[in-house]
Amino acid sequence: MIVEAFLRWVETAKAGDRARAANALGRAYLQSEMSVDERNAAEMAMTFLLDDPSPKVRLALAEAIAWSPEAPRAVILSLAGDQPEIACHAVTCSPLLSDSDLVDLAARGNAITRMLIAARAVVSRPVSAALAEIGEDEDVLCLLENEGAAIAPASLKRIADRLGDCCDIRNILLERPDLPADARQLLTQHISDALVSLPLAQVTIGVDRLRRIAREATETAIVSIAGEIAPREVAGLVEHLRANGRLTPSFLMHALCAGKVEFFAGAIVNLTGCDERRARSILATGRVHAVRALYESAGLAREISVIFVEATLLWRDATRKASGTMLANVCGRLLENFRNRDSAHGAVRELLDMVEKLHIAEQRQSARGYAHLTALAAA
Repeated sequence: MIVEAFLRWVETAKAGDRARAANALGRAYLQSEMSVDERNAAEMAMTFLLDDPSPKVRLALAEAIAWSPEAPRAVILSLAGDQPEIACHAVTCSPLLSDSDLVDLAARGNAITRMLIAARAVVSRPVSAALAEIGEDEDVLCLLENEGAAIAPASLKRIADRLGDCCDIRNILLERPDLPADARQLLTQHISDALVSLPLAQVTIGVDRLRRIAREATETAIVSIAGEIAPREVAGLVEHLRANGRLTPSFLMHALCAGKVEFFAGAIVNLTGCDERRARSILATGRVHAVRALYESAGLAREISVIFVEATLLWRDATRKASGTMLANVCGRLLENFRNRDSAHGAVRELLDMVEKLHIAEQRQSARGYAHLTALAAA
């Protein structure tokens, strides 16, 4: 009878009075002892208030019940789909919303709704995956900044792929220790693309040269990433690079000369389909003909496989010596062993030119380091 009277009163009451009544009804439902019939009637009254034309009424109801696990689930779901200032209470704090509820809200809601979901105290991996797939810059930033959000490596990669051109997202991703190596590679590609698209750089440097510089810088960055990742990530990064056409002879030679042995071996295993233990054994101790056969089975042409064989032998020798860096040892001696490169052409010439660039870059880095140490000693 009380609820029936309440419903009759609601029809003529002012919006402010209805809002206060809605808030009181919600608190009474959660805090007062009611019979089953009374609770059912109160729930029906709250359901009726969901259609109130005044947002103030629905907001007052949301403020009263959104936080509680005892609130009526149907009412909470309706409030979560209301306009943002009302939905924010249910979306950000209601314990009644399941992962599937939140994924559905993210899919049919707007950027504000997704940001509210991303700001929840706890965000599960499935919900994070949904936001990573459809979120825009601001809501994904909110997700990444939320310490209570569990984000799977695959979702981090998806974010890097979709939104890596956003500087803020790129920076916060690069700060994450759990960012997978293939996602880091995607971010380097976004940086490279951003460089190439700069109008001033295109005019100053030229598009062709700019693309070459960006490609070489990206390759260097990937090689650096390959040397820092855990062994368990190698196979994933190698497959990602192979699928994107990145395992070129130039890139493989760069990795080999730089001593990224774990990664290089993983790449050869991927390209050949050879048993991993056997491939690594051939690379480490195999004779010249076995090493060359392994490289040719990876798809390297005969005229460049001999260079890879020579680099492998030099790498083995460099690992036994402590003087100089791995890169300087292998690049320098490889160039000495192919002094007739001026007569080379095609893929061979391109490969040796790349090795020379690596050698020059390493020499300049060594000179800078020497100058720095000299300045410190003189100070």
